Amino acid sequence: MKFWLAVTLIMSVFTAGCGFHLRGQVDIPYTSLYVDGNPGSPLVTNLQRIIRAGGHNDRLAKTSDTAERTIQIMSEVSSKIILSLSGAGRVREYQLQYRVKYRLLAPKGKEILMPAEIVLSRDMSYNDTLVLAKGDEEQLLYRDMQTDAAQQILRRIALLH
Repeated sequence: MKFWLAVTLIMSVFTAGCGFHLRGQVDIPYTSLYVDGNPGSPLVTNLQRIIRAGGHNDRLAKTSDTAERTIQIMSEVSSKIILSLSGAGRVREYQLQYRVKYRLLAPKGKEILMPAEIVLSRDMSYNDTLVLAKGDEEQLLYRDMQTDAAQQILRRIALLH
Protein backbone atom coordinates (compact mmCIF):
# COMPACT_ATOMS: atom_id res chain seq x y z
CA MET A 1 0.00 0.00 0.00
CA LYS A 2 2.82 2.39 0.89
CA PHE A 3 4.47 1.57 -2.43
CA TRP A 4 1.44 2.80 -4.43
CA LEU A 5 1.18 5.90 -2.28
CA ALA A 6 4.84 6.69 -2.97
CA VAL A 7 4.40 6.08 -6.73
CA THR A 8 1.34 8.35 -6.78
CA LEU A 9 3.19 11.07 -4.89
CA ILE A 10 6.20 10.87 -7.22
CA MET A 11 3.98 11.00 -10.33
CA SER A 12 2.17 14.02 -8.89
CA VAL A 13 5.46 15.82 -8.34
CA PHE A 14 6.66 15.07 -11.88
CA THR A 15 3.36 16.13 -13.43
CA ALA A 16 3.27 19.38 -11.47
CA GLY A 17 6.93 20.05 -12.20
CA CYS A 18 6.61 19.72 -15.98
CA GLY A 19 4.23 22.66 -16.25
CA PHE A 20 1.21 20.58 -17.26
CA HIS A 21 -2.16 22.15 -16.52
CA LEU A 22 -5.63 21.82 -17.96
CA ARG A 23 -6.88 24.43 -20.38
CA GLY A 24 -9.30 26.71 -18.62
CA GLN A 25 -11.52 29.48 -19.84
CA VAL A 26 -10.03 31.81 -22.43
CA ASP A 27 -9.22 35.20 -20.90
CA ILE A 28 -10.54 37.64 -23.49
CA PRO A 29 -8.53 40.88 -23.36
CA TYR A 30 -11.21 43.07 -24.93
CA THR A 31 -14.20 44.74 -23.31
CA SER A 32 -16.50 43.71 -26.16
CA LEU A 33 -16.43 41.38 -29.16
CA TYR A 34 -18.79 40.91 -32.08
CA VAL A 35 -18.86 37.70 -34.12
CA ASP A 36 -19.51 38.45 -37.79
CA GLY A 37 -20.49 35.30 -39.64
CA ASN A 38 -23.39 33.17 -40.77
CA PRO A 39 -25.87 33.35 -37.85
CA GLY A 40 -26.87 29.69 -38.33
CA SER A 41 -23.29 28.44 -38.24
CA PRO A 42 -22.32 26.17 -35.34
CA LEU A 43 -18.91 27.91 -35.29
CA VAL A 44 -20.50 31.32 -34.72
CA THR A 45 -22.76 29.83 -32.04
CA ASN A 46 -19.74 28.21 -30.32
CA LEU A 47 -17.75 31.46 -30.41
CA GLN A 48 -20.66 33.35 -28.86
CA ARG A 49 -21.15 30.64 -26.23
CA ILE A 50 -17.49 30.66 -25.21
CA ILE A 51 -17.42 34.48 -25.02
CA ARG A 52 -20.52 34.39 -22.77
CA ALA A 53 -19.06 31.64 -20.56
CA GLY A 54 -17.62 32.59 -17.22
CA GLY A 55 -19.89 35.58 -16.66
CA HIS A 56 -18.71 37.50 -19.73
CA ASN A 57 -22.16 37.86 -21.29
CA ASP A 58 -21.68 41.63 -21.44
CA ARG A 59 -18.59 41.18 -23.66
CA LEU A 60 -20.70 39.97 -26.57
CA ALA A 61 -21.66 43.06 -28.58
CA LYS A 62 -24.90 43.19 -30.55
CA THR A 63 -23.33 44.99 -33.55
CA SER A 64 -19.83 45.52 -34.91
CA ASP A 65 -20.26 49.29 -34.44
CA THR A 66 -20.51 48.92 -30.67
CA ALA A 67 -17.72 46.33 -30.35
CA GLU A 68 -14.10 46.99 -29.47
CA ARG A 69 -13.11 44.12 -31.81
CA THR A 70 -14.94 42.06 -34.44
CA ILE A 71 -14.14 38.45 -35.26
CA GLN A 72 -15.03 38.08 -38.91
CA ILE A 73 -15.52 34.53 -40.17
CA MET A 74 -14.54 34.75 -43.82
CA SER A 75 -15.16 31.12 -44.80
CA GLU A 76 -15.96 27.69 -43.42
CA VAL A 77 -15.44 24.56 -45.53
CA SER A 78 -16.14 20.96 -44.57
CA SER A 79 -14.78 18.16 -46.76
CA LYS A 80 -14.45 14.40 -46.80
CA ILE A 81 -11.47 12.59 -48.33
CA ILE A 82 -11.27 8.83 -48.96
CA LEU A 83 -8.22 7.39 -47.16
CA SER A 84 -8.52 3.68 -47.91
CA LEU A 85 -10.58 1.17 -49.88
CA SER A 86 -11.30 -2.48 -49.25
CA GLY A 87 -10.32 -5.22 -51.69
CA ALA A 88 -13.83 -4.99 -53.12
CA GLY A 89 -13.39 -1.27 -53.82
CA ARG A 90 -15.57 -0.06 -50.93
CA VAL A 91 -14.58 2.83 -48.70
CA ARG A 92 -13.04 1.70 -45.40
CA GLU A 93 -11.77 4.99 -44.03
CA TYR A 94 -12.39 8.70 -44.51
CA GLN A 95 -10.60 11.82 -43.39
CA LEU A 96 -12.96 14.64 -42.42
CA GLN A 97 -11.53 18.14 -42.79
CA TYR A 98 -12.80 21.44 -41.50
CA ARG A 99 -11.23 24.74 -42.61
CA VAL A 100 -12.01 28.13 -41.12
CA LYS A 101 -10.64 31.44 -42.37
CA TYR A 102 -11.07 34.42 -40.06
CA ARG A 103 -9.65 37.82 -39.15
CA LEU A 104 -9.86 40.31 -36.31
CA LEU A 105 -11.05 43.85 -36.99
CA ALA A 106 -11.04 47.07 -35.00
CA PRO A 107 -13.80 49.66 -35.38
CA LYS A 108 -14.25 51.06 -38.89
CA GLY A 109 -12.87 47.82 -40.42
CA LYS A 110 -9.22 48.33 -39.51
CA GLU A 111 -7.50 44.95 -39.70
CA ILE A 112 -5.82 43.90 -36.42
CA LEU A 113 -5.13 40.27 -37.40
CA MET A 114 -4.65 39.48 -41.06
CA PRO A 115 -6.70 36.57 -42.42
CA ALA A 116 -5.66 33.37 -40.68
CA GLU A 117 -6.75 29.81 -41.31
CA ILE A 118 -7.36 26.87 -39.02
CA VAL A 119 -7.40 23.41 -40.58
CA LEU A 120 -8.64 20.50 -38.49
CA SER A 121 -8.99 16.86 -39.50
CA ARG A 122 -10.33 13.64 -38.02
CA ASP A 123 -10.02 10.11 -39.37
CA MET A 124 -13.14 7.95 -39.42
CA SER A 125 -13.55 4.28 -40.27
CA TYR A 126 -16.53 3.40 -42.44
CA ASN A 127 -18.76 0.35 -42.76
CA ASP A 128 -21.63 0.00 -45.25
CA THR A 129 -23.71 -1.99 -42.77
CA LEU A 130 -23.66 0.89 -40.26
CA VAL A 131 -24.66 3.77 -42.53
CA LEU A 132 -26.89 5.59 -40.01
CA ALA A 133 -24.44 5.21 -37.13
CA LYS A 134 -21.53 6.37 -39.28
CA GLY A 135 -23.55 9.38 -40.45
CA ASP A 136 -24.17 10.33 -36.81
CA GLU A 137 -20.48 9.81 -36.02
CA GLU A 138 -19.52 12.08 -38.93
CA GLN A 139 -21.81 14.86 -37.67
CA LEU A 140 -20.43 14.47 -34.15
CA LEU A 141 -16.84 14.75 -35.43
CA TYR A 142 -17.69 17.90 -37.41
CA ARG A 143 -19.32 19.46 -34.31
CA ASP A 144 -16.22 18.58 -32.31
CA MET A 145 -14.00 20.27 -34.90
CA GLN A 146 -16.22 23.38 -34.89
CA THR A 147 -15.94 23.64 -31.10
CA ASP A 148 -12.18 23.11 -31.30
CA ALA A 149 -11.88 25.79 -34.00
CA ALA A 150 -13.84 28.29 -31.89
CA GLN A 151 -11.56 27.68 -28.91
CA GLN A 152 -8.44 28.03 -31.07
CA ILE A 153 -9.66 31.30 -32.58
CA LEU A 154 -10.28 32.82 -29.16
CA ARG A 155 -6.93 31.57 -27.77
CA ARG A 156 -5.09 33.11 -30.73
CA ILE A 157 -6.94 36.40 -30.29
CA ALA A 158 -6.16 36.40 -26.56
CA LEU A 159 -2.44 36.12 -27.36
CA LEU A 160 -2.51 39.28 -29.51
CA HIS A 161 -3.10 41.60 -26.61
